[in-house]
Amino acid sequence: MKSKLTSWISKGLLGVGLLGFVDATFLTIEHFGGTELACGITGGCDVVTTSAYSEIFGIPVALLGALYYLTMIVLMIAYMDRGKELLLRGASWLTITGLAASIYFTSIQAFVLEAWCQYCIGSAITSTLLFILGMTYLVKRER
Repeated sequence: MKSKLTSWISKGLLGVGLLGFVDATFLTIEHFGGTELACGITGGCDVVTTSAYSEIFGIPVALLGALYYLTMIVLMIAYMDRGKELLLRGASWLTITGLAASIYFTSIQAFVLEAWCQYCIGSAITSTLLFILGMTYLVKRER
């Protein structure tokens, strides 16, 4: 059964997931395009997006991020359509993975590369917002 809280959180997860998906998809397209990534705010996008840390087993990290955000979008659309609490609960737990990845890659930017990518920071912010929403749901659900 949907409450005001679950309705608000599911809409938030969907909206933030869409923002993250657009950002990560843009980075994925740029990665495969091989063009220099313009970075007007932080100035280090190319350093970050072409580093050894930009791929895992040859798969762009941005693509993995886009798939993460797409998963969140699909789960929220399915939840809104079917009302199955398991979908919202699963998405909420999944946000831990997104936050962990964001902490790892933000640490790489700060301490290893000493360069910042504004789009990567945007993704870290969206992952953090998803985590806050997901944990809010899980905590409120337990009460």
